[in-house]
Amino acid sequence: MKNTLFQFLAGCFFTAISLSTQASDTVEHSPLADLKNYQVNTARMVSSGLPNRQHFETLKSQGVTHVIDLIPGDRADEIAMMEALGLGYHNVQVDWENPTLANFDDYVLSMQQSLSKDGKTLTHCRLNWRGAVFTYLYRVTQLNESEQSARQDMLAIWQPNETWQAFIDQVKAKYQQH
Repeated sequence: MKNTLFQFLAGCFFTAISLSTQASDTVEHSPLADLKNYQVNTARMVSSGLPNRQHFETLKSQGVTHVIDLIPGDRADEIAMMEALGLGYHNVQVDWENPTLANFDDYVLSMQQSLSKDGKTLTHCRLNWRGAVFTYLYRVTQLNESEQSARQDMLAIWQPNETWQAFIDQVKAKYQQH
């Protein structure tokens, strides 16, 4: 009886280790595991740092139909990739040192257009710092989500510096007037 109990417990132990290893392998080998600062913001909004083609393909398979790119400059390569993948695309050229109300207004319009259709929208920049701020502000000013919950998600990505905190304050002041 003692030997049988030992065999049973040993079997349970090795099964638990095997299941644990499989679960961690799944997380570590997820196609999005190396996508910088990937975050699910709402059921229809996700954000991240700069995805590569494999990331975009995976995101598309997970329901992303529209991409909002916050990186300034020549975005011709990404535009071509989005066309090839059949994803909607909009670029809001946000200068890191000078984000503007016009940038956010452009973002709001693009989000409203994309969320009026089926699918999810990906907001991205290089590290998801701009993206974290823009998705936070959209959630608070447009979706009337909890300030605490949306801010917690933003802070999980980064702590806004002085320039970006001033931008946040400016956007919130504008939209709280309406």
